[in-house]
Amino acid sequence: MSDARATDVQPAEEPRLDRAPMRLEGEQTFQDANDADFDRDDFDEEVGWSAEMQGVETEDGLPADRFLDRELSWLQFNQRVLEMAEDPRTPLLERANFLAIFASNLDEFFMVRVAGLKRRITTGLAVPTNVGIAPQQLFDEIVERAHELQLRHARAVQDSFGPDLEAAGISIARWDELSDAERDALSARFDAEIFPVLMPLAVDPAHPFPYISGLSLNLAVRVRVPGEAEEQFARLKVPAVLPRFVELERLDGQQRFLPLEALIANNLDEVFPGMEIVEHHVFRVTRNEDVTIDEDDTENLIKALEHELSRRKFGPPIRLEVSEDIDDDTLELLVDELGITEHEVYRLPGLLDHTGLFQISGLDRPDLRYTKRVPVTAAAFLPNDQDEVTDLFKAITRKDVLVHHPYESFATSVQALLEQAADDPDVLAIKQTLYRTSGDSPVVAALIRAAAAGKQVLALVEVKARFDEQANIRWAKQLERAGVHVVYGIVGLKTHCKLMLIVRRENGRLRHYCHIGTGNYNQRTSRIYEDFGLFTDNDQVGRDITRLFNELSGYAQEKEYHRLLVAPRHLRKGLLTRIERETAAARAGRAARIRLKVNSIVDEQIIDALYRASRAGVEVQVWVRGICSIKPGVPGLSENITIRSIVGRYLEHSRVFAFWNDGHEEVFIGSADMMHRNLDRRVETLIQLTSTEHMRDIQQLFDKAMSPQTASWWGEPDGTWTRRFEGPDGTPLDDLHRDRMIQIQRRKRAR
Repeated sequence: MSDARATDVQPAEEPRLDRAPMRLEGEQTFQDANDADFDRDDFDEEVGWSAEMQGVETEDGLPADRFLDRELSWLQFNQRVLEMAEDPRTPLLERANFLAIFASNLDEFFMVRVAGLKRRITTGLAVPTNVGIAPQQLFDEIVERAHELQLRHARAVQDSFGPDLEAAGISIARWDELSDAERDALSARFDAEIFPVLMPLAVDPAHPFPYISGLSLNLAVRVRVPGEAEEQFARLKVPAVLPRFVELERLDGQQRFLPLEALIANNLDEVFPGMEIVEHHVFRVTRNEDVTIDEDDTENLIKALEHELSRRKFGPPIRLEVSEDIDDDTLELLVDELGITEHEVYRLPGLLDHTGLFQISGLDRPDLRYTKRVPVTAAAFLPNDQDEVTDLFKAITRKDVLVHHPYESFATSVQALLEQAADDPDVLAIKQTLYRTSGDSPVVAALIRAAAAGKQVLALVEVKARFDEQANIRWAKQLERAGVHVVYGIVGLKTHCKLMLIVRRENGRLRHYCHIGTGNYNQRTSRIYEDFGLFTDNDQVGRDITRLFNELSGYAQEKEYHRLLVAPRHLRKGLLTRIERETAAARAGRAARIRLKVNSIVDEQIIDALYRASRAGVEVQVWVRGICSIKPGVPGLSENITIRSIVGRYLEHSRVFAFWNDGHEEVFIGSADMMHRNLDRRVETLIQLTSTEHMRDIQQLFDKAMSPQTASWWGEPDGTWTRRFEGPDGTPLDDLHRDRMIQIQRRKRAR
């Protein structure tokens, strides 16, 4: 298939403003990836919409109520995660995984989004939302909806998942179910392995109420001296350094576990000897853990960020989770001492902190998981002989290569290319962005090895990546010690683009090898996050990326790119220009179509442009994983807009933008979502694909995702989502993730 490499994309007008052998990596779970949430970027601060868009009709008649609120839409997304956990057709340990993901997602939503809204209300800085809702009204709606979802989640664990788990030979036991012999053995284990780690903290005139760290699991204990009426309060933290569930001896083939807090609670007489235990209850506090830095007033970003991270754990409380049977006296004391309101209290049945279910989901029971599928090597990167190592530089020189993770391997593409570059004497320089990396990153190891070999190596480390700040600071320091040139991007902007540039001397000239991706350079999450990556040696792309790196590391202000759309200068304008072009084509009676695949779509300018396109007759298809502020299917506004969401085995993470362009299709992939932060406060890149083969493959994937025969959620005008997972006769609809893996495996065999 020919590759039209000479085609350039003219930028829109600027708005003001060791040679590693090929190998296959094994299957990865969310828990193995140390990635408890779906995507932490979902929680980045997102405020600052234009005042004229706050519930106001536009001059051309777009109605005032045309947007859906982003926070309530995010809660709808997390409900889709919960629905996967509730579905008995989801393999049992995958249900445990989805239950834990839901809980982790909600934790971070409270830590950032809800906490931020509360802070703005308290300080008087809150403004009406883009749908015109008063801040306090929105806060109340969020809390009410979160209460409903969290209670539904707790009941799903207790009423359906728990019994199904037990039927499969795994049970979470209660203390009163154990025999006397088992209790004695566990108490002895408590004395030897747990008691020395515990730190009971009394509350009395000499001991003020202790600080309760965010997301810690705690026991509120009321004690008294035998024979006396006066009661004392103590807090006992459940140690996070110990496994959440204590494994018991098997009984009748049953694999059994006891929650750690239950073991501690039933041995409190050892912790408080000579005291009478009056009451004990489990509780958990969520705090505001956002980090804010004024970069303009900061001389040393790393030191300032480390200081703020040390303060994160002391943020004000935003949620108190308590056991359903907590007594009024204990609850009143906690509410008073923590300084929270009653509607921020969540009474829940069963266990608290269901992120502990990651331990259960990691059990070695392949019969209770999705069928194992190992990523394959992209056909273009397959060696001619099994004993050979593919020269990836030659493979990329033959034609551009588009890789689709996790169906195609990260280890035998991105990682292998970087490792070959690190050891290749003809490679002179490597430049790379690092937004989120893994704890044992082979990418970082390769950069360090390249620097040790004397190559010029530049790493742009985004140390402000939310909740990965400390890890990225550690990597940055390690890279600097190894001789890598480490930079942190542009003041006031996060660098979110996914770029790798390798400069190699070949036949007396320099050649640029580039990778532009939609996902992070993280070999762990690459096995569970769905992403695209383009490999090319196109000279124009190489010059574009070289200029972009110069802008990020120096003082250059590039005003023109040929194959890239770059935020914050060009990207929104470039997309709006293309949407308006499709709109004009439809008005002229010509065929027109827009397809967008994003994690979230909130930006009002983009949404309004899509509404206008729909009114003109443009077919608009939006494939969104999470937040969506569009109201689809509204007569006279969006009847030509369809919205689909797919939640399943893999995390849909890639971003794709496709325009019909009178039959001369334009397809872009990249790192940007349609949100203010991505378009205005981040460095993002989209690259236009030029290979007909690549564009056809993506359009076929889109056809599959939007098909009524594919299991998905359909967005409704009122912001709710309808799940379509079976046909009228009860036959299951197609599973996109399974079918895509089969398709790519067939492609490999056909090579």
